Amino acid sequence: MKTPGILTQLRSFDRSVQLLLLNQFTINLGFYMLMPYLAQHLSGELALAGWLVGLILGMRNFSQQGMFLLGGALADRFGYKPLIVAGCTLRTVGFAALGFVDSVPGLLAASAATGFAGALFNPAVRAYLARDAGERRIEAFALFNVFYQAGILAGPLIGLALTGVDFRLTCLVAAAVFAALTLVQLRSLPAAHGPDHGEKDSITGQWRQLVTNRPFLLFAAAMSSSYVLSFQVYLALPMTLEAAAPGERLATIGTSALFAVSGLATILGQTRITAWCRQRWTAHQAISIGLALMGAAFLPLLTPVPGSGLGRAIGAVVPTVLCGLLLAIATMIVYPFEMDTIVALCGNRLVATHYGLYNTLCGIGITAGNLLTGAALDAARRAGVPALPWLALAALGATSALAIHRLGRHHRLRAGLRPQKATLAGRG
Repeated sequence: MKTPGILTQLRSFDRSVQLLLLNQFTINLGFYMLMPYLAQHLSGELALAGWLVGLILGMRNFSQQGMFLLGGALADRFGYKPLIVAGCTLRTVGFAALGFVDSVPGLLAASAATGFAGALFNPAVRAYLARDAGERRIEAFALFNVFYQAGILAGPLIGLALTGVDFRLTCLVAAAVFAALTLVQLRSLPAAHGPDHGEKDSITGQWRQLVTNRPFLLFAAAMSSSYVLSFQVYLALPMTLEAAAPGERLATIGTSALFAVSGLATILGQTRITAWCRQRWTAHQAISIGLALMGAAFLPLLTPVPGSGLGRAIGAVVPTVLCGLLLAIATMIVYPFEMDTIVALCGNRLVATHYGLYNTLCGIGITAGNLLTGAALDAARRAGVPALPWLALAALGATSALAIHRLGRHHRLRAGLRPQKATLAGRG
């Protein structure tokens, strides 16, 4: 059976879903146009100390990951559109400020604003998409990942050209992107909310419902490992290229190839892989197989790198890029089923709040996992056992796959499911 093209699939959804997908591309376009070059601006043009650069960048991550739960709860209470618009507006202000503020308190405030903006619109966008996609949620989230990755690919290329002129120009253009996005959503995005909109329960009452949803919490705990594994594209793999490649130029080329291959693979293969998996596996089978592949993706890095010559260049770059490609394929398998399972586990109630808590828990997992991975890389280098981190990451993937398999086998991934209202299930 031939899989329809991306544009054909996009046109088959309601206008609201089409807007949400295009919005996500634009969100990532604007974000990655600026953020990869912020550290260089802070340490170079503003001559800030390394720890201050880390603090400012960390503030953005903390204000986003730490506030996801609040953003999701607000979206369930007040509707999805107001939170999406508010988040894009706040990011417009934050990005503009990053280009013109040079005091540390001002930079911290601007960085916090850009992070909190993401906490406002991310859970709302996913809950809105799940609502209007209805029974086609898996297909919609597959397309979502395509547009998500396309923005990640295009943003840095535009940002590189703009930053070559002036970093302030990059900030202004990124802010203009979010300002335009805000106006488009105000005018064109229909108002939407979940089936529990208008209920009188407090936000803390909403949170209490989440912490008593044991199947959801077990799923989030098992899945947090997948984010640790996929995040190594930004941490362990570039570090490995830097250490193994003969020369900084080759390391830079290898890192660029790593991101390009991962992004292009997702754009070209996501919808086909999702359709193929749906024909063969249940949701929990697809997720567990994808997690196992995530772990196995690190096994090519066990190949010894020759000490010199062409062999060293090939041995440094090829296994690393292959690892990135396998991680991209594994993520393509997992992501649409993962997003759909969250909706099932919350019974289509407080969907944005569940997405918010899920993102927060996975963010905590990424932070802890990155600390441990970095420590393992250093320890393995000192001990002369370079295979240790890759074996540990492979084992983490296998353990997570087994956990999801057991949850699915014992029907724990459906325990929180409640019947959906017919009016919502029928939306396409």
